[in-house]
Amino acid sequence: MLDIAIIGAGPGGLATALRLHQQGFRPHIYEAAPELKPLGVGVDIKPYAVKEITELGLYEDFRDISVEARESVFYTGYGQKIFGEECGRHMGYDHDQRFVHRGHMQMMLYKAVLDRLGEDAITLGARCKDIDQDADGVTLTFEGEPGQVRADVVIGVDGIRSVIRSKLLPESDRSHFSGLTLYRGVTVMPPIKTGGSILHIGDPIRQGTLIVYPIQDNVDGQGNQLVNWVVEQDEKPQSEEDWNQEVGIQEIEHVFDDCKLDFLDVGEMIRNARECYLFPLIDHDPLPQWSFGRITLLGDAAHAMYPRGGNSVCQAFVDARVLAERLAAVDDPAEALRQYEAERREKVNWLVMASRGEGPEVVRRIVEERSGGKPFDDIETIFPYEEALSIFSEYHAKAGMKIPGKKEGAGESGKYKSVFSTS
Repeated sequence: MLDIAIIGAGPGGLATALRLHQQGFRPHIYEAAPELKPLGVGVDIKPYAVKEITELGLYEDFRDISVEARESVFYTGYGQKIFGEECGRHMGYDHDQRFVHRGHMQMMLYKAVLDRLGEDAITLGARCKDIDQDADGVTLTFEGEPGQVRADVVIGVDGIRSVIRSKLLPESDRSHFSGLTLYRGVTVMPPIKTGGSILHIGDPIRQGTLIVYPIQDNVDGQGNQLVNWVVEQDEKPQSEEDWNQEVGIQEIEHVFDDCKLDFLDVGEMIRNARECYLFPLIDHDPLPQWSFGRITLLGDAAHAMYPRGGNSVCQAFVDARVLAERLAAVDDPAEALRQYEAERREKVNWLVMASRGEGPEVVRRIVEERSGGKPFDDIETIFPYEEALSIFSEYHAKAGMKIPGKKEGAGESGKYKSVFSTS
């Protein structure tokens, strides 16, 4: 049986351990943090990723800590509706789409690893600083304990600032600040619209972008939800690429004062934030290679992407399944890793570039440009429903979740030109 080392105990690393365990392996996880805490804010888990969680036998646990997505609706900065679509089973998919606090999901996966693989399956406070590979395996060197460790296979799942990736591909460290910054916050408030609505508000030229969705029901015992919101702003100074930089809301509390929605006071939601974090959007170019002999990359370490379209952690769950299947089916570990990369890399690299080019949020830019930044009388006259549907069909299909019963996407039917830049 292969001795497999996983570097990183984020959601992707934990899911990888669980998928490998399903295939009969008993991997060991090494995590740099001395303690795992439920950090972060919200993530959008698409139907194809809920399928992965279901196959791990964790759907009921996941359902209990998350909110079912019912609809996704796009609005201009004035609050006028551009496009809406149903989500998950409501659209006809076989699985839900769900919103969840990233830290709560990580703790769910962490508990499952401890329950199934044992309390000794994870070493905390183990920061990897070097790797060295020979014909028979890989030597990992850690700061302090456990010192040096040998493994047959190493999987780098250590995030956007991956040590493993830096050792394998030093040139990948040359990243570029996009000039865009995210303010990510949560507010305790009554349910919005369906109680499972994700709202995409604003224009990328005049105001920036606001995404709003709930991530926990009845958070206070009084029926209120924990609502996650993300404000994207341009021309801000670069900060550290770290999800956990807590800041105030002074710079953004009045940005969306022009937005008039009869079901939501956007400014009040932001001003009532329980917490707010700053995160710069850094351009990480798609990697030309993930696997190097007995070492491979997975999740953000392999395909760091903007959090647009909600596919980053979802794709990591797919990575985990494919990698575990290949390691179980192919005797030669290096060949198994090559096959895993061959199946996954180009598909995910498309999403990396599409998310850099706004992903499905591009529809708000289209409307802003065609309307001249002014309110309109009829959305059909400037952005027909069928054109919008073609954009979403293409994006969903590329992400691995073709809309049930819908026409082919723009890139396939040719009726509308693709708006996604992947160059």
